[in-house]
Amino acid sequence: MQRVDKRLIFAVATLVMIFSAMTSSAAVTPAAGACDVAADIALEVGDYAAAIELHQRVLLSDEGNALAHYHLGFAYGMAGLTAEEIGEYRTAIRLGLKKWDLFLNLGLAWADRHELELAATALETAVLLGPEHVETHFNLAVVYEREDKLNEAFEQIIAALVLDPGDPDAANTDAIICARMGDLASARRIWTQLLRVAPDYAPARTNLALLNQTCGDACQPHKNFEPRLAAVQARSEGEE
Repeated sequence: MQRVDKRLIFAVATLVMIFSAMTSSAAVTPAAGACDVAADIALEVGDYAAAIELHQRVLLSDEGNALAHYHLGFAYGMAGLTAEEIGEYRTAIRLGLKKWDLFLNLGLAWADRHELELAATALETAVLLGPEHVETHFNLAVVYEREDKLNEAFEQIIAALVLDPGDPDAANTDAIICARMGDLASARRIWTQLLRVAPDYAPARTNLALLNQTCGDACQPHKNFEPRLAAVQARSEGEE
């Protein structure tokens, strides 16, 4: 099972940030049990209605199958049923399943519901279980930034960039955090460098233009940027 799901947090042209999630089926742990092949094939090909039905059938005869609960939760999430997704993830965890991608997806699901404290707690566990995976650090940085925990966000985005220096989403997020922390020179430098290597990367172009149009080096981030960010996030949440 492997999926990449990129979610736009700030959907309008103000400090555009990309929220990315990746899940993968690592080797099944002994406590996890095994899942049904046909059910997982349906999940793999994106037939989420069939994946939900088939995983539900598995659980009718094997209610304690933690891996099947996880996969059912993932299918629910991809079908847009976030409450059901969270419920299945929590059941899988209660049954003893400890996979970094399970906690990653739980964190993303909580973030979709704007439950940032719960999202951060799940993503912190994902980092502990899978510190070698860039998406754990990246998404925790995004949640911390949304919680205004900028120092913690900066630490996590640097960890992500150490693992993948060429990730444009991580570089863009690094620049956003720098801008919000008041280091406009670093933010401008990061966006400029990013556009040199990835000239078609729209978020960096949008953000650099916004920075240049809004203020120069003497800009006061908390005065100029914070109200815009708050308005953008409120509008984005309202649309969801």
